Amino acid sequence: LQISEPDEFDIMLVMPVSGLQLEASDDTGAYYYASFKRNPKEKYLLKFLDEDGKLSAFKIIQALRDIIKREVKNIKDVEVTVKRKKAGSPAITLLIKNPPAEISVDIILALKVQQSWPPSTQDGLKIEQWLGRKVRTKFRNEPLYLVAKQNKKEKVLRGNTWRLSFSHIEKAMMNNHGNSKTCCESDGPKCCRKGCLKLLKYLLERLKMKYPKELEKICSFHVKTAFFHSCVMWPNDTDWCSGDLDHCFQKYLGYFLDCLQKSHLPHFFIPQYNLLSVEDKASSDFLSRQINFQLNNGFPVFQE
Repeated sequence: LQISEPDEFDIMLVMPVSGLQLEASDDTGAYYYASFKRNPKEKYLLKFLDEDGKLSAFKIIQALRDIIKREVKNIKDVEVTVKRKKAGSPAITLLIKNPPAEISVDIILALKVQQSWPPSTQDGLKIEQWLGRKVRTKFRNEPLYLVAKQNKKEKVLRGNTWRLSFSHIEKAMMNNHGNSKTCCESDGPKCCRKGCLKLLKYLLERLKMKYPKELEKICSFHVKTAFFHSCVMWPNDTDWCSGDLDHCFQKYLGYFLDCLQKSHLPHFFIPQYNLLSVEDKASSDFLSRQINFQLNNGFPVFQE
């Protein structure tokens, strides 16, 4: 889904872990404390437990950061630097200086747990009408991924929370996005779903460049989540005919604007988790005004 130059890459480093006990750290259903049910097979993880016996995301990321910094020094033929830590980000970012462009690579550590998804996900992933019941069951049997992400709502910020990640399922849905199984295959009918998502991602990217302060609370994940909800609302491939890009984009944009106005965008996999909380309402309102301006003036930002 890269839009402009392919200069940003995400790499997920997966660590298989067995026998994890998850305890919700708040009422979003997205953030968890992780501890071991019994002595883990992965003995090396014991040194990352905090004083309460919880697996510390902070300690693990710190150790990974040190390893990466050490290894980067051994790279001779290209100039690679590790970017300064960004508060609240689960990623370790490498900057690769390479004419003609600089490339940034986000390395994200994920724990991979072979156990059933938490109860907060029970009513999410409503894709029966769109991709089918069998596909939903198959997805829900996939392992659970947890990324090291600080839960800002905690009273004491200890850095030991983990957030559920479904990027593997999101990727699978993007790759097989059709209601009919042949949508966008070499000899199948083409749709404009990806085109719509790319347009809105690009629009947000341009607006964020213009107004970084006002829009710092809004990210491309909001746009992607609204996209998956739109695919569920309009589940048929005929709802997204490739010749109807303009009309489909307006529909999808309309839904996204509605979410911004209501300050309500449920997480696609965890419906109780609202991604547009009331405390970020200023950002939502600002974006809403900017998008309406673009909409009413024939999207000048696309011409710039």
